[in-house]
Amino acid sequence: MIKKFFSQTAIKVLILTILSAGISLNAHGHDGEDDSGATSVPGLPACQILSAARLFDGINFPEDNKAVLIEGNKIKQVGTLAELSSSCANQLDLGDSTILPGFIESHAHITFQNVNKDTVLKHGITTVQDTGGPLMAVEGGQGTLRLLSVGPIIQAVGGYPLNIFGGGDGGLDQIGIHVASVAEAEQVVTDLVTGGATAIKVALEPGGESGAPWMQPHDGPVPATPWPMISQDIANAIVAKAHALGKRVLVHVGENTGFERALNAGVDEFAHIPCAEISEDLLQRAVDQGVTFVTTIDTLASCVDTATGKGIHSNTMSLASKGAKFIYGSEIGHDNVPWGINGEELHAMLHLTSGESIDFTDVVNVIKAATSKAGEHLGLAPLGTLTPDAPADVIAVKGNPFEKFKILEYPDLVLSGGRTIVNNYISELSEEKINCFFNWAEGKYSEALAPAGAATQISGIYSYRYYSGTKAYLGVSSADYHLYYMHEEDGELHDQGLLVNWLPVSECN
Repeated sequence: MIKKFFSQTAIKVLILTILSAGISLNAHGHDGEDDSGATSVPGLPACQILSAARLFDGINFPEDNKAVLIEGNKIKQVGTLAELSSSCANQLDLGDSTILPGFIESHAHITFQNVNKDTVLKHGITTVQDTGGPLMAVEGGQGTLRLLSVGPIIQAVGGYPLNIFGGGDGGLDQIGIHVASVAEAEQVVTDLVTGGATAIKVALEPGGESGAPWMQPHDGPVPATPWPMISQDIANAIVAKAHALGKRVLVHVGENTGFERALNAGVDEFAHIPCAEISEDLLQRAVDQGVTFVTTIDTLASCVDTATGKGIHSNTMSLASKGAKFIYGSEIGHDNVPWGINGEELHAMLHLTSGESIDFTDVVNVIKAATSKAGEHLGLAPLGTLTPDAPADVIAVKGNPFEKFKILEYPDLVLSGGRTIVNNYISELSEEKINCFFNWAEGKYSEALAPAGAATQISGIYSYRYYSGTKAYLGVSSADYHLYYMHEEDGELHDQGLLVNWLPVSECN
């Protein structure tokens, strides 16, 4: 039976939470901690060391032949393998690879666009600032995507974004929420913060910019411009209230009128580099006020006035020449960007912010904009670094991403909170390790895997044991190196994650 079943599921594996037979193989933890509450999250090893030909800690220039020591869900130390080796026996040599902090996406619409969070995480983004959509509590960071929700965008009645994306009167469960007075605006800010918003976003968008995505039809024809826009008094009140509650204010603007209104209100962050040409005086003022710009250059690449050739590219270059602060954002959820790290965004940032010539410092600064600088701006430092006590959000790629950004789109290793999500460095698992793990599992989960001591068998891509007393199978696939459990009565194959996460816990590593 198992041969037939495993061959079928080798084509289409069912990823399910294991609930049958009263067993959860995820219900093991570190120092007695029970991780069963996050049923799809692999176990957390007490410690692990990753070493590679290169390591970038998010702050300093990348260094050769370095290793990082992770204890539980935190970074403990970076050093040479010789310096760290005695601290932990669980070690993985990544060879000619580069270790980096997990990337931070500062402009996304994960919830509103129903983007698969697991896909985003597997492609190297470990933290997302969700900037417009239903308000959500902060989640993730321990084996799942860390999501920081801004909630709906505060807007004028009849204005952007509800006039383009729909949603009627809007609300905390929509892309936008409209306000018509200072009192309403202050109450909405309070409600958003109470509901868990990590920042506040406001739209100051009259429309009309050439090449802007919001000038394309969505739920219907594009409304005639100019669109209603929040007054200066209301914008001022939103920023003042948010700041009083300890929250940053992001703004969507695309042209000069909204840009100036945002600066007058004292916003902290432009969610995009504006689409239309912005006057040099206003750009200089933004730099002088210390406002941070989220790039989204790839998404808005068509924002160019055909008559003048000016737009997002000229704005970016001018801001860079004035010393503006940039952080990486690709607007995940938009229909032309990847659900993960965007190499083209990094490429555009490098070429538009580096001046007349590019040196290695410019390359490093681009990566810092997606790691340490983003973590600082979010107020979550040392997130985005591989420094002591930073969350163990780590990625690695084969090769050198400082020479080729594109390889960052397909990371070969992804850790979230110390838990392995992707590991392409496992080329084989020895029979000895598999049998060691099976023996450990029989003792740990004796009620579900009985009688102990069953012989290990091989069928296709699976090494497995069958437990006649409980009518259960436990197997390891050589196709993805995941651990699978199946009970004969339900006939469902339950994915328990990468075996590499279980080996340190079972002391079979």
